[in-house]
Amino acid sequence: TVSDLNHEILEALFPPPVLPQSPDSQYQRIGGRTGTTFFQTLIHLLKGNIGTGLLGLPLAVRNAGLVLGPLSLFAMGVIAVHCMNLLVRCSHHLSVKMNKPFLDYGEAVQYGMENVSWLRRHSIWGRRIVNLFLIITQLGFCCVYFVFLSDNVKQVVEASNGTTMNCHNNQTAVIVPSFDSRLYMLCFLPAIILLVFTPNLKYLAPLSLVANLTMCGSLVFIYYFCFTNIRYPINLPKVGSASNYPLFFGTAIFAFEGIGVVLPLENKMQNPERFNLVLYLGMGIVTFLYISLGTTGYITFGEAIGGSITLNLPNCWMYQIVKLLYCFGIYITFALQFYVPAEILIPPAVARVSERWGLAVDLLIRTALVLFTCALAILIPQLDLVISLVGSISSSFLALIFPPMLQILTYHNEGLSAWVIIKNSLISVIGFIGFITGTYISITEIIKRNGKLDNLDLNLFQIQ
Repeated sequence: TVSDLNHEILEALFPPPVLPQSPDSQYQRIGGRTGTTFFQTLIHLLKGNIGTGLLGLPLAVRNAGLVLGPLSLFAMGVIAVHCMNLLVRCSHHLSVKMNKPFLDYGEAVQYGMENVSWLRRHSIWGRRIVNLFLIITQLGFCCVYFVFLSDNVKQVVEASNGTTMNCHNNQTAVIVPSFDSRLYMLCFLPAIILLVFTPNLKYLAPLSLVANLTMCGSLVFIYYFCFTNIRYPINLPKVGSASNYPLFFGTAIFAFEGIGVVLPLENKMQNPERFNLVLYLGMGIVTFLYISLGTTGYITFGEAIGGSITLNLPNCWMYQIVKLLYCFGIYITFALQFYVPAEILIPPAVARVSERWGLAVDLLIRTALVLFTCALAILIPQLDLVISLVGSISSSFLALIFPPMLQILTYHNEGLSAWVIIKNSLISVIGFIGFITGTYISITEIIKRNGKLDNLDLNLFQIQ
């Protein structure tokens, strides 16, 4: 099968570390007989990796070039899967060694550091740093969602008076300008605050199912439009400029956002020994979707591609509905992304107050976090730059830098080969270079664009 072939290729390129002879039966899991099936785990893995990042990949391919972009996405997909596999392997090894039933990402890094004598005293900082980057990443996703919702709903509203039934072009009779996208964010603010007040995610399960179905349906229509409107001849640059490649890196690594769900999914499987098959099959599908939509989207819309491909869809009723359905899916997904930082930050704070004030503190922190993400989105209302910045700052550490380092920490005194150390060091260096350059270019572009927007607003004010 394709997944078996991918497994053999990855094993040949990145040979696994030699594990100790401790029996895997000692590694207990939460799932057991009541755990998730192979198919359910696969669906969860796909959901954890497919979001707004997918819709921004056509612009990422434009930044890298029509040939270099897809090749880079494939290479990044291979490395991302390898790093996910490293995280699972290290977690297994450390769980047996520490006699723990389950380790999350932060605990794995903490116990990995305890393997090194001169890091043992500071091992708690390993968990804290991972949790910090998880918080930054998830709140960054929430910022992206604010910008995505405002941009797409604003476009639908402004084109509503001239929306037609003709989906063969992107023209409308009348475009009526409305207020700034940042005011749309403020309009969404009360609804999102009420959403994150949901005490348990199980209450959102029916809406989450509907959201997943609407997002899948929307993607089908987006693919249909791209494949039926590809431009010929294709006169697009095969390789983009070097200055734009860091923006590609940030957007691409943002799209591979699912490493945080790998350990929980593996631990809750009925048959966790089959998780490698889930991982390779699921990430193979994800990488195919990324490359195909990124490439066809760029070919279809060319240099006019927006921060989200939905912004380039025709202003006809069918595709306006597609945009709104995807917005609904993103709105519900906001609560799922928000859950991680809430679970890290809220329990310690609630534990410090009396039971009487526990609920009030809980709701106050939730409200403050949503206000914080909204404020950041208002400060940086450019969707493509927000995605690139979040990916460069936090996703690069979680997906590329920490897992190779964790393997070295975990197996450093168990005969790691020089090849493994060189390979892991190279992956971490690539991630760190992407972090530095991607963050710098993203911030520079944000300053540049905001300066242009301020000058434009000033000129319009003077004209009036």
